[in-house]
Amino acid sequence: MNKKGLNTLEYAKIIQRLAAYMTTDMGHKLALNLLPSTDYAEVVKSLAETKDASDLLRLKGGIPVPSLIDITPYLKRLEIDATLNAKELAAIGRVLRATSDVKRFFRNAADEEIKLQYLAQEAQKLATLPEISQRLLKSIENDGHVTDEASRLLASLRRQISATEAEIRSRLGNFVKGKSAKYLSDALVTIRNERYVLPVKAEYRGTFGGIVHDQSSSGQTLFIEPQAIVDLNNRLRQQQAAEKEEIKRILVELSAMIAPYTAELWHNADLLGKFDFVNGKARFAHELKATQPLVSQENDVYLRQVWHPLLDPKKAVKNDIAIGKDYQAMVITGPNTGGKTITLKTLGLVSMMGQAGLFIPANENSRIGLFDDIFADIGDEQSIEQSLSTFSAHMTTIVEILNHIDERSLVLFDELGAGTDPQEGAALAIAILDAVGAKDSYVVATTHYPELKAYGYERPQTINASMEFDAQTLQPTYRLLIGIPGRSNAFDISKRLGLDPSIVEAARQLTAQDSQDLNEMIADLVAKRHEAEEEKADFKKYLDESESLYEDLKKAFASYQQEKEHMLAQARQQANEIVQNAQQKADAVISDLHKMQQSGANIKENELIDAKSRLNALEQPMLKKNKVLRRAKQQQEFHENDDVMVKTYGQRGVLVKKLGQHEWEVQLGILKMKVDENDLEKITIKEQTAKGAHTVVKRTASSHVSPKLDLRGQRYEEAMTNVDRYIDAAILAGYPSVTLVHGKGTGALRKGIVAYLQQNRAVKHFEFAPPNAGGNGATIVYFK
Repeated sequence: MNKKGLNTLEYAKIIQRLAAYMTTDMGHKLALNLLPSTDYAEVVKSLAETKDASDLLRLKGGIPVPSLIDITPYLKRLEIDATLNAKELAAIGRVLRATSDVKRFFRNAADEEIKLQYLAQEAQKLATLPEISQRLLKSIENDGHVTDEASRLLASLRRQISATEAEIRSRLGNFVKGKSAKYLSDALVTIRNERYVLPVKAEYRGTFGGIVHDQSSSGQTLFIEPQAIVDLNNRLRQQQAAEKEEIKRILVELSAMIAPYTAELWHNADLLGKFDFVNGKARFAHELKATQPLVSQENDVYLRQVWHPLLDPKKAVKNDIAIGKDYQAMVITGPNTGGKTITLKTLGLVSMMGQAGLFIPANENSRIGLFDDIFADIGDEQSIEQSLSTFSAHMTTIVEILNHIDERSLVLFDELGAGTDPQEGAALAIAILDAVGAKDSYVVATTHYPELKAYGYERPQTINASMEFDAQTLQPTYRLLIGIPGRSNAFDISKRLGLDPSIVEAARQLTAQDSQDLNEMIADLVAKRHEAEEEKADFKKYLDESESLYEDLKKAFASYQQEKEHMLAQARQQANEIVQNAQQKADAVISDLHKMQQSGANIKENELIDAKSRLNALEQPMLKKNKVLRRAKQQQEFHENDDVMVKTYGQRGVLVKKLGQHEWEVQLGILKMKVDENDLEKITIKEQTAKGAHTVVKRTASSHVSPKLDLRGQRYEEAMTNVDRYIDAAILAGYPSVTLVHGKGTGALRKGIVAYLQQNRAVKHFEFAPPNAGGNGATIVYFK
């Protein structure tokens, strides 16, 4: 896009605010070089990446990219077989460790089923190089210090150096603390020319022998290396030289080890910079309270309650701005300082932000266009050096704009035609708008000329707009009214300032009534259009939610059918096994009888009875053959409207209807619960009379309900049934909140529980447990 438009709309200030959120040199560079794109696929992808990063920021605190410097120069040196110093190798080590951390972060996000559109695939491209990373971590600290673990020889040399230094200090300490202390200027040991020395008074220079390395400025103190430690200092210097050589060898070895992987390191650094960049975009959007815009290839722009991104969102007045669908030109009129200029800047700057892949300061489901260029003629650009007046400066800019616009350009004119004779300026403004319209460009212009109000009515694809003015307070409200031309408000202002009402009314009568009626009609149409746009946005949101719910139901139904078939197969298998076992036992009894018969032995009556009993035992006895048992069973059978006791909760209820073969719906006060028959006890009339009509049944210890329900290991249908019963029981028990432990697993059970809790009217709200209490493997439910 043209630099003048970017500068006029203050795009650079947005970029500076964005760059402040970067933690790496690579991300900072990407932010500073960010420009609006004109490619639809690129804009959509960039916004989707920002959405991924925003979700990760909301759910996991953001991508863990630490502060990193650009290692590109170091990699270039490695490619020409150069040796890196310790600090440069430490920087590469930090990049490798950050690579591992980021890759692990995205693996955890995948395990938690956080849906990402692009960033997860990008993270898979990171090369971790664990062996090199571990070697660098072991050998070099973050500040570039080569550790003792870098090599055995280095560790040995440093131990020798420490021992030698200790011996030197010990001997010099004897001089400092002993009888020789009187010959010293100060009782301390110091270093000159990298050798240990003593500060000796000049008159005693021959007392210690050795070598003079330095003297004080006054000449009264000589820094002497005593003869007694010359050999020790020589040994120390040799050991230190050997240490430096070993460090140099280690750096050469590490550089050679890394050199074959410069391509992978280069790619890692670029990806980490990108992750830092999208992380920064997400943090910037969070601070700005911005939302993801939709992108219209047809340039159907609709910004819902948008505000200027450089203003305080708590104080900024928010407006709906629309252009491109029913009209391509908008003429804004209104009082000075009423907000016309800031409205132009808001439209232009927000469009640039969206095309740069940034979230915009507007309500959800706002739409941006895809403009190849955005031109802006805003502000007073008169120049003394170039002898340009305000009018001349504007005309120079407009000429440049008209030479470059096309059907995919957005043009913003502030005070079009101002700075000259009003009649000529109005005519010139109309001609310029016609020229822009002839090229099918999109244009928004502000003006004070009344002739342009008529232009907004007469020209196709053009609409009037104005900045609202409060006649009561005589102050602008800064609200944009699309479809309504600006009024001078002269009548209202004059009346409030004390002009005779009869004079004001006489002037009003001279104004054409048709003009007033037209304004009212347009205002009504604009209100209805705004209402339709809002309803459309709401309907789209509901449609997306319905489609998501439909997909979840399809998956749940498929899972149910699969589980049903599995259970039926198990039942058939168990039935076949029972039949087979019974057949085998029957065959064994019959075989015994045949053997006894064939043997010719006399079969006794008791043996026949015993065999018959064994055959009968293979079939369960039928209750209907026993009148006493049948009568007892009939007395205990449940019917609708029966009074029952729910044993688990110690509460009395009424049977509403039978839900399954062994389940009933029970009315317990204001609650309806699904209860198994085994948990019900029928209450007879005598029992009710004996206890009284208003008996309160107290819960016993056996009816205790735990504040936590563990569902791990249960099948989906079983778990959901238990959740339903448990929630009702917890409400009866009077708990303010309970915990459902469902584990992480595939996430199907967690989704089912979330859907159930969203529909339960007794649930106030719910949330995942803290990380130290199970995280998203457990859900805390709060009741109303």
